[in-house]
Amino acid sequence: MSAPADGPRGDHMTTASTRLEARDVTLAYDQRVVAEGLSVAIPDGRVTVIVGPNACGKSTLLRSLARLLAPSAGTVLLDGDDVRSYRTKEVARRLALLPQSVEVPDGISVLDLVARGRFAHQRLLRQWSRDDEVAVRAAMAATGVDELADRGVGELSGGQRQRVLLAMVLAQQSGLLLLDEPTTFLDLAHQYEVLELCRRLNRERGDTVVAVLHDLNQAARYADHLVVMAAGEIVAEGRPADLLDAELVERVFGLPVRVIADPVTGAPLVIPLPGGGGSAASGGGSGAEVVAGSGHRPDADARTS
Repeated sequence: MSAPADGPRGDHMTTASTRLEARDVTLAYDQRVVAEGLSVAIPDGRVTVIVGPNACGKSTLLRSLARLLAPSAGTVLLDGDDVRSYRTKEVARRLALLPQSVEVPDGISVLDLVARGRFAHQRLLRQWSRDDEVAVRAAMAATGVDELADRGVGELSGGQRQRVLLAMVLAQQSGLLLLDEPTTFLDLAHQYEVLELCRRLNRERGDTVVAVLHDLNQAARYADHLVVMAAGEIVAEGRPADLLDAELVERVFGLPVRVIADPVTGAPLVIPLPGGGGSAASGGGSGAEVVAGSGHRPDADARTS
């Protein structure tokens, strides 16, 4: 695969400490290569957001970082060792993944679902302990769902349900959270509620957060570190303020824009220009996901997103 012209931009390989890193990985499904030559070090204690057009490999990269997809070449390192060298429970104690879609058992309560986040800490002869109880209650308090403990998950609003799922992964106590499109299917208010929560978990608890997002303006607002992908490659990496300009957005998303400073936050604000809309560097995606709240949609095929 060839990257868009001009090659990678920004701080392509961070020098910050990292627990999670991909080194020159190639990712494929059924012999079909969807991403290659990917190298990224996730900065500890920061919010990293991966963005790019549909089908550019965002979710595929996240799945590889979470040990759900083995690279056909290259290595993913977790705490200095090949992630494939760990047993499943050990990986779950070191990182927590919230996928795009989570199957929730019918009739399960909020408390019981969050408690499932302690699975990685269970042993054959070890029963539920006070440590488990404390971890679950702390996760529910951190996400503001403690008052929903006895409610059925099926009764909740979309925003409440997503906060409960975040509580479940927090209960793993990994300190490293991987979130695949956590705002998908949420209305605009609940999208920002979830993103504010993710940032608060990072700022107050020190959790490292890695999220795949579609919306460039949301990514610019909440990310400390931005990874921009196109056509299965990483084309730029660094602080949003250092990366996001009209040239990069048009090259990656195929959409002419103007980039200004958000008058409220100071973060880059991407404004599509009238009459714009070309072909994105994903090989068929569009730039519709650039503007917050307009035309947001999940990837048609999450395996190549």
